[in-house]
Amino acid sequence: MESLSFQYPAWYLLLCVLLGGAYAAGLYYKDKTFAEHTPWLTRGLSVLRFLAATILAILLLQPLLRSLLTETKKPVVILAQDVSESVGMAFEKGGLKEYQQAWGALKNDLGRKYEVKEFSFGSSVREGVEFTFDDKVSNISSLLGDVSDLYGNQNLGAVVLATDGIYNEGSSPLYAGAKLNAPVYTVGLGDTLQKKDLVLKRVFHNNIAYLGDKFSVQVDVAARNCAGSTTSLNLAKVVGSETRNLQQMRLNLDRNDFFTTSEFTLDASEAGVQHFRISMTGVAGEVTTANNSKDIFVDVLDARQKILLLANSPNPDISALKQTLEQNKNYEVTTAYINELKANVADFDFVLLHNLPSRTNDAAAVLNVLDDRKIARMFIVGTQTNLPRFNQVQPVIEIQANMRNTNDVQGAFNPNFSLFTIDEALRNNLPTFNPLTAPFGEFQVKGDAQVLLYQRIGKVDTKYPLLVYGHDGDTKVAVLAAEGVWRWKLFDYLQHQNHDLFGELIGKNFQYTALKADKRRFRVSQSKNIFNENEPVVLDAELYNESYELVNEADVSLKITNSDGRDFNYTFNKTIKAYTLTAGVFPVGNYRYKAQVILNGQNLVYDGKFSVQPIQLEVYETTADHAMLRRLSEAYGGVFYLPNQLSQIGQHLLEKDIKPVMYSSTHTQPVIHLKWIFFLLLGMLSLEWFLRRYYGGY
Repeated sequence: MESLSFQYPAWYLLLCVLLGGAYAAGLYYKDKTFAEHTPWLTRGLSVLRFLAATILAILLLQPLLRSLLTETKKPVVILAQDVSESVGMAFEKGGLKEYQQAWGALKNDLGRKYEVKEFSFGSSVREGVEFTFDDKVSNISSLLGDVSDLYGNQNLGAVVLATDGIYNEGSSPLYAGAKLNAPVYTVGLGDTLQKKDLVLKRVFHNNIAYLGDKFSVQVDVAARNCAGSTTSLNLAKVVGSETRNLQQMRLNLDRNDFFTTSEFTLDASEAGVQHFRISMTGVAGEVTTANNSKDIFVDVLDARQKILLLANSPNPDISALKQTLEQNKNYEVTTAYINELKANVADFDFVLLHNLPSRTNDAAAVLNVLDDRKIARMFIVGTQTNLPRFNQVQPVIEIQANMRNTNDVQGAFNPNFSLFTIDEALRNNLPTFNPLTAPFGEFQVKGDAQVLLYQRIGKVDTKYPLLVYGHDGDTKVAVLAAEGVWRWKLFDYLQHQNHDLFGELIGKNFQYTALKADKRRFRVSQSKNIFNENEPVVLDAELYNESYELVNEADVSLKITNSDGRDFNYTFNKTIKAYTLTAGVFPVGNYRYKAQVILNGQNLVYDGKFSVQPIQLEVYETTADHAMLRRLSEAYGGVFYLPNQLSQIGQHLLEKDIKPVMYSSTHTQPVIHLKWIFFLLLGMLSLEWFLRRYYGGY
């Protein structure tokens, strides 16, 4: 339906008509040009001019054309099919073909009255139904939430939900809180009969362990209708195609409703992602053995740093530091004296030099190795330190003093220190700790070194540095300009009955100084080392030029190799300044990769590893939960059906009085935008011009 409206009073139309008539009359009323021709010519020309002028005048009034559009939409019916593995197991004995035919018939029947939308759900919700049943998890609440979001404000007639009621991801469908304004009709798939089955229900373990530590694996075992049977619970390590048994337990299944928790303790003796398999021997008559085993992956990190405490001579500081550092399992601490040093300094990540270089040993060989290998270091200055030599071998602090005189100094925190944070308790208590022994002389900070502690001599806070941090090129260097830290450790225990404050200071000191910055110009990163078998492997890469600026002009190639030696080749996609790659989903197993890029003639390479672990949730619960589906239907005003009753759902919904919804909308547009008006005016004016021209009017 269309209507015309004006933005001016309606009587303005009369003025437009009068204007058009006056214009036509003034042009043709007394015009004798066509007097010798038939009278109809003059009258026809005047009519054409009258109509053109009148229409143009009316268009100046800005008339609007309003159109009322009406659309009728059928009610929407959602058909949602669970395509997880547990549903597929229910069809292993047959009946799938008949079920598919009944599903198709239901869709066709409902299509006569409703707009039918099909969805599959399991690990995700997607449109359409493919009866493949290979999703690794079931998430019913996600399906209900998505339907609510997509169709909550539409004319939703009903939701037909076909599932076995087993969910192992997301919240309970009964408490999902989906705001559906339509009934939910559930179709109970699977078998509710509890058969004889031995189930390895859950395995709890650390995803990450540190090399040299012990970690536990907790296993929950359940059995139904297996009373009087025995089974063996095994834990094995999988390396490639080989399986090596590590531990074994024997379980007596003494009741039909059996449940127990067992625990294994393992040593993290090898770095990298370790693959373990927990399995149980089956019992006679068991319905399935697919849920009798589970594979787990543990990422064993070799995060330990080798620290060398190298002293000129025996000193209680070394013992105090060693005991504190060994509390951190990531540190492997070695102590040695310079004249008896047998260890290879190049094997260490961090070296502390106590009273070195000394007046009896300049430690030149050790310092050369530290410089060549760019090993982080810390100096503790004491009464045996050779200060002129010390000033030469580090760029952090300069001390002008002789060691015949010393000062007792306490530590005062620098409020402007920014390299790492200090807890308030340590900041308040450390200045009260027993004094250390420092050289008596002048102290000067070099370059851009930062001071953590200044010297407090007596009650006077000086600007002489006590604990200071700096860099020698890319190598971190720390200096404690006094000895006797063992006193701080004892005083902390005397005051607080623990060594927490002393441990925090030493721990943060070594954590900052020993931490190595990643200066590689090409690196690849991954969000995790262990991916699930249903999630894509995503890798990111960064490339730096000689000025350490991010660039990505060059192409980065990647080769992923599985445990069988098969290669998969990829090329990274470029982002604004870096690279990214979604390599896709990989089968369960261990993989290594090698990324390469050529920048300015240099071949840069980065190697890494990742593993893909299986998701076996669907095989651990095989008994359908139709009771939950009945409660779900009741909660939303629907009805529970069995798979052979799909036709009854169609009949019920076709008989149900669900009205279609009519949507009306008004479309408004200026009449002047109508193209046919333009061509009408053009036609009338052109015809008038042609007739005047033809009959000699021009």
